[in-house]
Amino acid sequence: MVPEPRSAHERWMRRCLELARRAAECGDAPVGSLVIRQGQVLGEGVESVVTSADPTAHAEIVAIRAAVRRTGTLQLRGCTLYTNVEPCLMCSYAIRETAVDEVVIGCPTEAPGGVSSPWPLLELDGVAGWGPPPAVLMGVMEQECRALLRGSEGRPRHHPEASGG
Repeated sequence: MVPEPRSAHERWMRRCLELARRAAECGDAPVGSLVIRQGQVLGEGVESVVTSADPTAHAEIVAIRAAVRRTGTLQLRGCTLYTNVEPCLMCSYAIRETAVDEVVIGCPTEAPGGVSSPWPLLELDGVAGWGPPPAVLMGVMEQECRALLRGSEGRPRHHPEASGG
């Protein structure tokens, strides 16, 4: 897989931020996610934990579900997942289970995340049943991503930094 230039990462992160704003407008955590392969969107995800009353409806999971449906396979090799906030452990597991090749993240999370926690699922190598870990790029449009999270403080969210916790 050929790495995308920084400008392409920013283009897709801007779309994640649009999706995140949509989630916030509906009362959910401001998180948006995309699954991209060869410049084509295979799945988009808008955080919908609150609106769907589904604790698994994180933006990354929603985007992965859409990509799996569209491709007809559980293997998302050759894909990049974009998200404005570091994926939690549940989402990181789904990323690894579907063999996503690259994860591009806007800003880290204060919750147990797939990179920054004591359980860095996105970076673990040698796990039975999983291939090599995805390449991870953290900090794409980080200031904008953090600003969106700060703007949603005071509302109940599952992402601690979105609720000031």
